[in-house]
Amino acid sequence: MSDEAIKYVIFAVILVVAILVTWFLAIAYRKNVAEAKLGKAEDKAREIIDEALKAAEAKKRETLLEAKEEAMKTKNEIDKEVKDRRNELQRMEKRVLSREENLDRKTEAVEKKEASLSRKEAELTKLKQEVSDLEAKRTQELERISGLTSEQAKEYLLKTVEDEVKHETAVMIKELETRAKEEADKKAKDYVVTAIQKCAVDHVSETTISLVQLPNDEMKGRIIGREGRNIRTLETMTGVDLIIDDTPEAVLLSSFDPVRREVARIALEKLIVDGRIHPARIEEMVEKAQKEVETMMREEGEAATLEVGVHGLHPELIRLLGKMKFRTSYGQNALKHSIEVAHLSGLLAGELGLDVRVAKRAGLLHDIGKSIDHDAGMEGSHVSIGVDLCRKYKESATIINAVEAHHGDVEPQSLIACIVQAADAISAARPGARRETLETYTTRLKSLEDIANGFKGVDKTFAIQAGREIRVMVVPEQVTDADMVLLARDISKKIESELEYPGTIKVNLIRESRVTDYAK
Repeated sequence: MSDEAIKYVIFAVILVVAILVTWFLAIAYRKNVAEAKLGKAEDKAREIIDEALKAAEAKKRETLLEAKEEAMKTKNEIDKEVKDRRNELQRMEKRVLSREENLDRKTEAVEKKEASLSRKEAELTKLKQEVSDLEAKRTQELERISGLTSEQAKEYLLKTVEDEVKHETAVMIKELETRAKEEADKKAKDYVVTAIQKCAVDHVSETTISLVQLPNDEMKGRIIGREGRNIRTLETMTGVDLIIDDTPEAVLLSSFDPVRREVARIALEKLIVDGRIHPARIEEMVEKAQKEVETMMREEGEAATLEVGVHGLHPELIRLLGKMKFRTSYGQNALKHSIEVAHLSGLLAGELGLDVRVAKRAGLLHDIGKSIDHDAGMEGSHVSIGVDLCRKYKESATIINAVEAHHGDVEPQSLIACIVQAADAISAARPGARRETLETYTTRLKSLEDIANGFKGVDKTFAIQAGREIRVMVVPEQVTDADMVLLARDISKKIESELEYPGTIKVNLIRESRVTDYAK
């Protein structure tokens, strides 16, 4: 081997040794550094743990301190509440003790008063006995002096005083009666004249005939119908007499009952407008007309209450008021008369300082019985019927007495009843208000219907031809064809015996059977 190669080998060995040494040194250095860092980390960890322990200890002490403070605070509050309750109990005990003491004192005072009253009662009894003894002695002494007994003296004294009082009372009563009559007559005249001057009510004259205009004279033949079946059906359904004469384009409806006449008028006008006139259509239109008249009655009743200013009436009373539009009394319309009496009653009540509303209500209802006193089955005068209606629909006692007393059937129990009497007389007595003829006529026709309705088996009765004919509808199940002859004779005999009338009255009985079925 050459020297140069040896040098290279030596150099390589040295280089390797140097690298190894360097590597070991580096490892040793890194180990030292790592150990140093580890030591620092352990120290840091110990410091952190120590600080954490210190913080935990401090937090623990703080928490314990707060808990103690909270417990102390709660204890103080409980102690305070207990103390307050104890104080309240003590105050209540003091109040109870005070009340017991007051009660004891009052009981003691009552006992003292009772004892005092007992003593006073004993003294009073003793005094009464002494007074009684003195009174007996005085009476004996007076009897001895006067020579009269106490009964005789009392009777003499009373008789003397009675004679004097009677004379003075009679003189005073006569003077007061004379003065009162003079003043009452003067004031009554003033009140009545004032009320009449303030009240202006239209007078409506009632008749027994209605006129229905026709579009042409050909319509008369259609109304009559084949063999007169249409006109017979209309007259039978309504109880109204149709007069078809030479009057151009007009038909007269004649009936003493305004309700029937109005139903017939409306039904006929509807038939004329419709154009289809036959028995079935006539029955349908009559039913519609009856419903319209019922609606009209209710509307007229409501209009009357609004006009007078009376509110709160029962709906049935309002309907009956409207029905009075078709009722007359001696030719005077009953509804207009009631409205007039209501106005007069209100004016008179205002003059006398009474309740105007009650007076108007009594005046409006005073003739309410006339609305149904013509109906079959109703007995009694319109006064008794009106009283029954007012009681039925819960009117006040003042209103009932005013209705009952307005014709003097009973004594008036209030000034309102007297006012209604006066207003009724004023309304009926004014010139042109009433006519006797129409009332007599309608009464006779009503009597005719009542006589026929009184027989068994009679369904409906209509007086027509101004009372010269009475049309009686019988129940076919109760009256046979043979019975009709006897029934007609019985009705005729009763009419002859009970009524006075000119000429003759035709009794026409109608028995009609119907069978109805439906195709489904």
